[in-house]
Amino acid sequence: MRIDLHTHSNRSDGTDPVDVLIARAKRDGLDVIALTDHDTADGWAEGRRAAEDLAVGFVPGIEISCKLNGISVHLLGYLLDPSYEPLARELATVRDGRTDRIPSIVARINALGVDLTVDEVLAQATGTPSVGRPHVADALVAKGTVADRGEAFDRFLADGRPGHVSHYAIDPGRAIDLVREAGGVPVIAHPWGRSSHKVITEETIARFVTDHGLAGIEVDHQDHSPASRVALRAIAQNLGIIYTGSSDHHGAGKIDHELGVNSTEPEQFEALLEVAKTNAAAADATVPEAYLP
Repeated sequence: MRIDLHTHSNRSDGTDPVDVLIARAKRDGLDVIALTDHDTADGWAEGRRAAEDLAVGFVPGIEISCKLNGISVHLLGYLLDPSYEPLARELATVRDGRTDRIPSIVARINALGVDLTVDEVLAQATGTPSVGRPHVADALVAKGTVADRGEAFDRFLADGRPGHVSHYAIDPGRAIDLVREAGGVPVIAHPWGRSSHKVITEETIARFVTDHGLAGIEVDHQDHSPASRVALRAIAQNLGIIYTGSSDHHGAGKIDHELGVNSTEPEQFEALLEVAKTNAAAADATVPEAYLP
């Protein structure tokens, strides 16, 4: 059974429309796919319809932008109620922060002598309420300034690069609380990938489990080395929490993250569904169900 619990569509910073993403999951032999766009649940209804049409398992999820000690951390929330008002309010603030910084990013890039307009960035973000740096990168690719998103981030957009502008993000402890209050399952995404390894230590994970009810961590991910995967799996097992595997697929927007390149073990997926039942029962929220043909 092949289960990919972290993917993105063009409702955030992926390049595939939702129905195309689900069709590709079917083509590539996935049994279950989770749609986890950044800070939005906009693609859930379309994703479920497409999954039902193709008899592909579907888990509605979201990837929440967080920040700990100034370092970006991402939290995956599965089977939650996106209309839960405290969570919806925070996600709207995050999305607004992403969009509102686009003129500042463009101005910084212009100051480097690179021709780019805000309208050109927004043209790359059709259909998403979550405009971000990847859309700036796509605009730079479209103009021929860079070859791909990777080069755009390396030259202009990554943390510390001249075009980077920070935006509001939620404290991860608070985000975990909100996911649980919304009846969902909180799992830290790629905890030792990118810069998050600087703040997501074993002690931090344990604190999130004890103080906030963190349900799991993403272990098998392309940003994790083999040694990191072994260590993270041991941490999860020691803490008695779920560990997942996934592609973090973004379509053409991210190289080497093909659907199903990593997957979640079936018993870990079953454990996640059990946590979902428990959290839904404890929450005053209307949660969606996974579609499992």
